[in-house]
Amino acid sequence: MPTTDAEPDMNGGTTAADPASPNQLPPGERAVSVLWSFGKCLAALLPVYLAGYYGFSISIVLLGLMIYMGWKHTRLEKAMRIKSAMYLLENEREFTTERVFRTKRDLPSWVNFPDVEKAEWLNKILQQAWPFIGQYLEKLLVETIAPAIRISNAHLQTLSFTKINIGDKALKVVGVKAHTEQDKKQVMLDLYLSYAGDVEVNVEIKKYFCKAGVKGIQLHGKLRVILEPLIGDVPLVGAITMFFIRRPKLDINWTGLTNLLDIPGLNAMSDTMIMDAIASHLVLPNRLTVPLVADLHIAQLRSPLPRGVVRIHLLEAEDLTAKDTVIKGLIDGKSDPYAVLRVGTQVFTSHHVDNNLNPQWREMYEVIVHEVPGQELEVEVFDKDPDQDDFLGRIKVDLDIVKKARVVDDWFNLKDVPSGSVHLRLEWLSLLPSADRLSEVIQKNQNLTSKTGDPPSAAILAIYLDQAYELPMRKGNKDPSPMVQISIQDTTKESKTCYGTNHPVWEDAFTFFIQDPRKQDIDIQVKDDDRALSLGSLAIPVNRILNNPELTMDQWFQLENSGLASRIYLKIVLRVLWLSDDATPTTPSSRPSSSGSGLSQGGITSEMNPLGSGGLGKPQPGRPQQTTPDTEFATEGVLRIHLVEAQNLIAKDNFMGGMVKGKSDPYVKIRVGGITFRSHTIKENLNPIWNELYEVILTQLPGQEIQFDLFDKDIDQDDFLGRFKLNLRDIISSQFNDTWYNLNDVKSGRVHLVLEWLPRVSDLQRLEQVLLYQSQQSYQNKAVPSAGVLFVYVERAHGLTLKKNGKEPKVGAEIILKGISYKTKVCERSTSPRWDEAFHFLVREPRDEILTVKLSHSWGQALGSLTLPLKEVLAEPDLVLDRWLNLDGALPESQILLRATLKILDTQQAVCHKVPAGAGSDATDEEVIPKWDPSHLDLRRRSAFPIDNGSMAGQVKLTIGYSTEESRLFITVHSCRGLGACSKDGADPYVSFILLPDKKATTKRKTATKKRDLNPEFNERFDFDFSLEESSQRKLDLSVKNSVSFMSRERELIGKLQLDLDQIDLKAGVTQWYNLVAGTN
Repeated sequence: MPTTDAEPDMNGGTTAADPASPNQLPPGERAVSVLWSFGKCLAALLPVYLAGYYGFSISIVLLGLMIYMGWKHTRLEKAMRIKSAMYLLENEREFTTERVFRTKRDLPSWVNFPDVEKAEWLNKILQQAWPFIGQYLEKLLVETIAPAIRISNAHLQTLSFTKINIGDKALKVVGVKAHTEQDKKQVMLDLYLSYAGDVEVNVEIKKYFCKAGVKGIQLHGKLRVILEPLIGDVPLVGAITMFFIRRPKLDINWTGLTNLLDIPGLNAMSDTMIMDAIASHLVLPNRLTVPLVADLHIAQLRSPLPRGVVRIHLLEAEDLTAKDTVIKGLIDGKSDPYAVLRVGTQVFTSHHVDNNLNPQWREMYEVIVHEVPGQELEVEVFDKDPDQDDFLGRIKVDLDIVKKARVVDDWFNLKDVPSGSVHLRLEWLSLLPSADRLSEVIQKNQNLTSKTGDPPSAAILAIYLDQAYELPMRKGNKDPSPMVQISIQDTTKESKTCYGTNHPVWEDAFTFFIQDPRKQDIDIQVKDDDRALSLGSLAIPVNRILNNPELTMDQWFQLENSGLASRIYLKIVLRVLWLSDDATPTTPSSRPSSSGSGLSQGGITSEMNPLGSGGLGKPQPGRPQQTTPDTEFATEGVLRIHLVEAQNLIAKDNFMGGMVKGKSDPYVKIRVGGITFRSHTIKENLNPIWNELYEVILTQLPGQEIQFDLFDKDIDQDDFLGRFKLNLRDIISSQFNDTWYNLNDVKSGRVHLVLEWLPRVSDLQRLEQVLLYQSQQSYQNKAVPSAGVLFVYVERAHGLTLKKNGKEPKVGAEIILKGISYKTKVCERSTSPRWDEAFHFLVREPRDEILTVKLSHSWGQALGSLTLPLKEVLAEPDLVLDRWLNLDGALPESQILLRATLKILDTQQAVCHKVPAGAGSDATDEEVIPKWDPSHLDLRRRSAFPIDNGSMAGQVKLTIGYSTEESRLFITVHSCRGLGACSKDGADPYVSFILLPDKKATTKRKTATKKRDLNPEFNERFDFDFSLEESSQRKLDLSVKNSVSFMSRERELIGKLQLDLDQIDLKAGVTQWYNLVAGTN
């Protein structure tokens, strides 16, 4: 009786054999089984027969048999891998808690890394929503992707998805890591994803009777999710950016015709092609950005500037493994080593050194770093052979360590081999937005030598290719399919192709290394997709960017050899590569002997070697003498809000059911940047005068608003008196606003505010004038205007004392200035902690105030303190103190490295007549400081809501300028505010204007109409093809009108403005608010 072996089950048990033998089957089924077996034997023997019949060599038959066996083996391996991955994900707890004998690398990331947290709640949500995700993907494939594929190629017009099933196995998030020590304006998460799914997708092309598909996918990788910018309004996050830092691992089980892709050789090629497609969208430097709010600069999020550049010096190796042995290993030979270096998608290969176990390469490479922490430098060493190169070991270095140390010069043990080490020198190059040090950088680079042909770079150039406009058509008036080639010296990069349009939008970013910006040019060629037809060209000397603010050009460029209106929009950013003075490149020293290096089995302590066990104890470079803050340090600004008064507020305190009108007890709530200010309450007054001052330090974020809410104070619930919002960007652009603002959502009321975005200067002479102005002011809330803002960057400390029990402390720093204190994070145990954190304070009197820094172990045991009078900062050049400072109450060697930057807050209200040099103390030459006098605000003698019809009727915000690249004048109508109501419903305003003299009214333009809005926003641009000389001779005659019907009696004209353009610097362009003059129809 025939027997069958028990088959192993994934759950650890066995599956019993089928008890029914072939002899027990019905006669019909037994006959079919016999015929099927005979057919398979015949199919197997047919190639042998045909080979003999046609006289083919037996080697062809053997080759076919080998290909079949390899295909079969690959298929079985893939199936087992996917089944094992599914089983592991389903039984993660069992594998983690019970099978402790498994190696560490088999455990999930939340076990390996303590700062990685589990996310079971998220996995439960994904599992619950998985069927609905499947419905969405099915709809996406059938209704969107399939039609797009059919249109793209004539051979695929009959393509259709015959089966779409994403299975029951949901994507799992096996760990989440939050990075909180980075930028405070973003949230950064690392999601460790694992997917082993029973997905099944089948495709059919009926025209060619072709069927293909996928049955089972395995994907593992680390996805970084960045939520930025954080904003002070719903949904709190401006956009979501996602990308894989490294290529994820992918395994696909093919079906149908795509079974051929599992043939050995083709399977690796097919998986690589798919990974290339994924990498082109989701692997660094590519990012997927999903905006959540309007008016967001998506380009800056999708293609941000790199974090920095790492210059890699591959110097030498020692004690490598001998691979070229003789007489089957009886006689040791040598190796021919070379190294492969990888950072993300950037790969470099060194030259190979013949017959040497201690090779010296002396090569230099430069890599762009997009994300730290996260990106790593991987170095693999191989032995060069004619057939297959032998592996000699690998190392990995976290580039975040290089960023913090600035220079790392060390030996690294090679992993996965018995012996060997590599000597690397890694230098972190910061990106400077100024060309002040460019000549110095170029001079330093001339002294660097290496065996690589490329000289060191002095700068990097980032080009963001946005879009083009009115490109020429192809022959037959057909739309082109444009792509762009950007070349600098010998490097050329190509954009994607936009098919069938002469208004392409690429949104591609490119980065180039620049050896000397003063001598190189950017060559841009716009071509059709066949690369033969040129659609336009453009040449830009790089030295042209050196004259622009922050080394940035962001504008339209007219294309040459193209249409008259053809232009292209580019953003070009140049950054100078700077190595700190305390880390000047030097000739690397030889490797220290093990006896003197403190070498041990696991490397040396982290105190001496921040790279951990990879390093061999090479002494680290000396301590830096200055701080290295982020480029955004000390870029915050100060907004000063002067709440003056209000008029014509609504009476809420009524009596006898509203028959007797009363008053209100108004107060104001001001919300800005997550901070809320509240004014004092004024009793029984519909025209209150507050005269209160508030100041707040703000970071310039897109979409940030200031909200003002007015309430009537009551015993039970406060009544609403109106609100309005202001855009911070408008205040920053105008710098100073002294305006009345109408209240929204109520019948009447307006508020008088003086808003000022304070200029920050480093001129010590302005301090006396600001302090004198400050002393002349008085406010009801006893506020004193700030004279400056202090930025403090706490980088690190050194030589701190140990705890009482002899252990290293967990150090935190508290920074205090006049009752306001901030705390840093608490570092891990170390006597040389590093924080890299920034803080800011408003300063009233810089000559008297004192900054205090207290260090302690977990906010308990004191470890030292620092007392820094701000007058010491005033004595420093540019008001910047940046050095090591001794700590009181600590060891003699205990020090802290910090930077204190003081900025004087200038104000347009401190209009000063400076004393001429040598004028003495003549009273006629004294400075005149205007004092704000609220006496004119006595409303008892005025009507409730006075409006002077012959004077101001609101304001209009305009941008007027001349584009030399486009040779045209442009006028942008942004918005209006404070317009007068023309009826009980307000007004339906629009803006019309004409450029005088214009007899035929060819320059007459008008905006769209905004319904029932007294503070409308238009944001419409109008262009005029004038020369610069002709533009300056024009006069702008602008009217803000109310859209009325033919029979309406409403007032049509709201306000007028006349402006001579010769009074404006048209080349620079001007954006500001203009007062409207009320007129009659």
